[in-house]
Amino acid sequence: MTAPSYRATLTTYLRPLRGKVITLAVTLLASIGLQLFVPQLLARFIDQATTRTTPVSVLISIGIAYLVAGIITQVLDAISSYLGTDVGWVATNRLREDLSRHLLSLDMGYHNDTTPGEMIERVDGDVTAISDFISRFLVRLLGAAVLLGGVLIVSWFTDWRMGLALLLYVIAVLLLLWSLRNLPISAAEEEREVSAQLYGFIEERLAGIEDIRSLGAGRFTMARFVPVMENYFRRTVHAWRRRVIVWVTANTVFWAGDALALAVGTWLVLRGSVTIGAAFLLLQYVQLVRRPIEQVTQELQQLQKAAGGLVRIDALRKLTSGLHDGDQRLGNGPLVIEFDDVSFAYEDQLVLDHVSFRLEAGKVLGLLGRTGGGKTTITRLISHLYEPTTGIVRLGGVDLRELNQASLRSALGVVTQDVQLFRATVRDNLTLFGEAGNDEILSTLDRTGLGEWVRSIGLDTELGAGGQGLSAGEQQLLAFARVFLQNPGIVILDEPSSRLDPATESVLAVATERLFANRTVVIVAHRLETVRTADEIMVVDAGEIVEHGPREELAQDPNSRYSRLLAVGGSPTDGLLEESR
Repeated sequence: MTAPSYRATLTTYLRPLRGKVITLAVTLLASIGLQLFVPQLLARFIDQATTRTTPVSVLISIGIAYLVAGIITQVLDAISSYLGTDVGWVATNRLREDLSRHLLSLDMGYHNDTTPGEMIERVDGDVTAISDFISRFLVRLLGAAVLLGGVLIVSWFTDWRMGLALLLYVIAVLLLLWSLRNLPISAAEEEREVSAQLYGFIEERLAGIEDIRSLGAGRFTMARFVPVMENYFRRTVHAWRRRVIVWVTANTVFWAGDALALAVGTWLVLRGSVTIGAAFLLLQYVQLVRRPIEQVTQELQQLQKAAGGLVRIDALRKLTSGLHDGDQRLGNGPLVIEFDDVSFAYEDQLVLDHVSFRLEAGKVLGLLGRTGGGKTTITRLISHLYEPTTGIVRLGGVDLRELNQASLRSALGVVTQDVQLFRATVRDNLTLFGEAGNDEILSTLDRTGLGEWVRSIGLDTELGAGGQGLSAGEQQLLAFARVFLQNPGIVILDEPSSRLDPATESVLAVATERLFANRTVVIVAHRLETVRTADEIMVVDAGEIVEHGPREELAQDPNSRYSRLLAVGGSPTDGLLEESR
């Protein structure tokens, strides 16, 4: 990532805050001016005091001016720190928002290849490093540069020999530090990357904590955790060692500078070339120069972390989704679903092989087949989570690649076996943090038969993470209620009754009948009872459609696979599908 890329990224997010940035700049300049003025007061006080003829009132006046200037400087520094932090967090929060939105727009290929921990590290860890850099960059790095220039100018006008000595010293220090600027950058980037791997490992194990504990896999998990931590420790220590070289070098140079300032000042005083106050001023300015250079050194370390974050964030922002987003919009009501010679492969594994079918608007399709046969892939293609390798998927007669994604999402409702619930109220989980009111929610659900059930648990009830506080069946009912509130034209159900107990299943039976009315529905079935109300049955095996027709006709045909399953009371995923080929 080049310097112009850094500037472009930072400018994009700082431009809307130009008012605060300008205020920050003015505050910084005032603070720097006072920092340059205070040593002059101290030098004058020393010179006046050593003459022994200066009235005490004059010395008192200089002392009061020194104290007032020091207090004002501290106040301005505090204001600058506050504004810098505020600008940094506001700017990077916008960056977090944009990154999160971009991640949501990427296709499932990226999400399958990237762990949640790695994505969290990009959106939070890297952005936090950039936020810290911005908040301190504006206050320290830019302020240090201006202060450094001011010291050189003032010292030159005070005494050209003093100015020349400071100039040569600053040039030597900056050249030395500049030669070391790239030393730790790659190590810092590597450190952030190994941190992402660690978070990814921990997140995956926490997500599966129930299985790990029930299967007694704790020792195995810890055995895997140890080498991950060893790798993290080894690579972070390596990065720290490279970064500390800059710190040690800078401090050595600063100590040498202090000694040089004392030597030069003493020599000039003994020669009678300058006063004691001027010699003291030289030492003060050398130490004043040390502060901005030291801050530059510190910020270079932060810059190294931020640079690594910017590189990875820039790479993430350049990722494009494999999903097309067109400008065609879908109308209201049920929609025709059509697959035209569709094939699909996950990498090199063919999952669907030249699949073609048409489901008329308002019809209910029961999708049967063995595990891994391609049922779920068909629903994911309808949902446009993936695009077909070859062929065309159409909704309402429109190629999915030409559809506006927002229009598609509003026209499509999905209920899966694994319901995603958030740590929030029932209302927020129903509306997905939308703005629907209580009356609107309850009146809609009353028409579906779920209103009474929602009232029984309460719209303001806080749910725990993952729906804690609701049974598995109630979580499934809540997912159905979401779809009713969305009112889509197409509904996809992945074995919606698999987690229901008898009590909640009776509630769902009424809701399902009303949900199917005036909608196109695809049901992925793992139980034959689930498709008893379907208009059509389609059996998929090994990525091909091996049977498709009206449910009643297939049920009456003794040679059909569906009829064989009904006869033995089998499961759509058992071996009958294979035997009947």
